Order: sequence, then C-alpha cells, then structure tokens
Amino acid sequence: MPAEPQSAATRVFGERIRARRHELGWSQEQLAHSCGLHWTFVGQVERGQRNLTLHNILKLAHGLDIDPGELVRGLRAEV
Repeated sequence: MPAEPQSAATRVFGERIRARRHELGWSQEQLAHSCGLHWTFVGQVERGQRNLTLHNILKLAHGLDIDPGELVRGLRAEV
C-alpha cells in the first residue's frame, strides 16, 4: 500500500510539480535530470511524501522553468 502524503501542503505542492511536468511533456526521469535530482526523489515529491528544503524547491522550479513562488503560493502549514 503506497504511503500517504505528509500533509495537504506537500500533496498540493506535488500536484503542482506533476502538472507542470506534464505541461512540458516530460517523464520524471527527464525532470530529475533537468534539476540534478534523482528520479525516485521526484516521484516522492509528486506523491507528497517529501518535505522539501528551500534548496530543492529552487532546483525543481529552475528545472521546470517556473517561478518558485508559483509552486508554493497559497500553501499553508498545518499547525
């Protein structure tokens, strides 16, 4: 059984990554190569199973040619 997303925020962030990747017509492997990350890491991000560092958010945004703010806009931490 697949692991659940860590939070609603990681789930939505992952959905945004996947949607942009699909807009570009890329595989997870192509995105990973573009970002300098491992493809399994990208898959975990897309499933909301990773709580990313700022550094990795910036890598993903650069690889996807998107402003990092668009990836995190409106996300809220669960307290």
